[in-house]
Amino acid sequence: MCRTLAREVSRHVGQNIVLQGFLHWKRDLGGIRFVLLRDRSGVVQVVVDRRFELPLAESSMKVVGKVVANPKAPGGYEVLAEHIEFYAKATEPSPIEIPKEAWRANPDTLLEYRYVSLRGEKARAPLKLQAALVRGFRAYLDGQGFTEIFTPKIVSAGAEGGSNLFGIDYFEHRAYLAQSPQLYKQIMVGVFERVYEVAPVFRAEQHATSRHLNEYLSLDVEMGFIESEAEVMDLEEELLRAMLEEARHLADHEARILGVEWPNTREMPRLEHHEARRILREELGMPVGADFNEEAERALGAWAKERWGVDFLFVTRYPESARPFYAYPEGDGTTRGFDLLFRGLEITSGGQRIHRYEVLLEQLRKKGHDPAQFAGYLEVFKYGMPPHGGFAIGAERLTQRLANLPNVRYARAFPRDRHRLTP
Repeated sequence: MCRTLAREVSRHVGQNIVLQGFLHWKRDLGGIRFVLLRDRSGVVQVVVDRRFELPLAESSMKVVGKVVANPKAPGGYEVLAEHIEFYAKATEPSPIEIPKEAWRANPDTLLEYRYVSLRGEKARAPLKLQAALVRGFRAYLDGQGFTEIFTPKIVSAGAEGGSNLFGIDYFEHRAYLAQSPQLYKQIMVGVFERVYEVAPVFRAEQHATSRHLNEYLSLDVEMGFIESEAEVMDLEEELLRAMLEEARHLADHEARILGVEWPNTREMPRLEHHEARRILREELGMPVGADFNEEAERALGAWAKERWGVDFLFVTRYPESARPFYAYPEGDGTTRGFDLLFRGLEITSGGQRIHRYEVLLEQLRKKGHDPAQFAGYLEVFKYGMPPHGGFAIGAERLTQRLANLPNVRYARAFPRDRHRLTP
């Protein structure tokens, strides 16, 4: 007999099947014993008689038995065990009671024992949801003529300058972990015109909030021969619709476990930065600077939801002071840069980039950077680059907001923050 997954049990009523998985939970009622077996697809109830000795939870196991209907069992079906084999028995009790997992448990405990807490259905569900979103990301862009690229994560300078770089010793040189593939994906626009990358990036920022990680998965896009940043935002709208549709299809079970409320993707309004600041100051009574903090983003998201009934909001025409050197300047102190808020959380930063060599040099100096540090990047702009732009989606933040997770760390298998290097 071939293996049957927990979610497939209902198709085999009256038949003998083979289950393989983990001893998720057990209960002894005296005359009868129940086991919940968990595999990658879910859990199924197994009825076990006294012939079989049951070890500690999380032992890996195989069950051969007959499927019967039972409306009281999870999913309405159970398996009457005829044979049980344990591949490896747990040698000590699990530090986390996986069947009782809850976000309200001490997050440090859940993260410290991540190697076992991830086995729980609720803990692993955001990762499955995220995998479906990433699959949708790749599939849509492949269909639009984009080429996936793979850029270095050890670099000689940061894409955005500043001090939020992890320095490393690279033989006799000083190097850094990449904070973004930005400079490389712009270079590759001169090769393939349309490119994307799915890869980790690193930010040496001294934060400890529920929405920041020091290593996260960045979904980067860059495209050439555009008229303006509006084309970039148009692309992201369609991309997000495709990603969410893929997640609906591939991770429906996980979405139900997490209680996902699918967002309104029909409309994604665009609000210029100066108008967003006016709303925050005059309508919402919040003093704000050029770059919006977490509180301002939440307030804007709530305002847009109440005013327009939308979950996504673009904030456009960011001032030069709040954008990196490569943002296309309009000449009036603003840029063709934008952010995308999802339910009050920034998940994207993007815009049109500078494509002329002399303008890049001017902006680098204006931002206080030494052009010599960006010599390799600047070289390509001497040989003709098209008008181009792009964006980056933070995969964990998108997952966090979609699944309404209290902490972005739950959206990464093994999160890295300022205090965590293990597991």
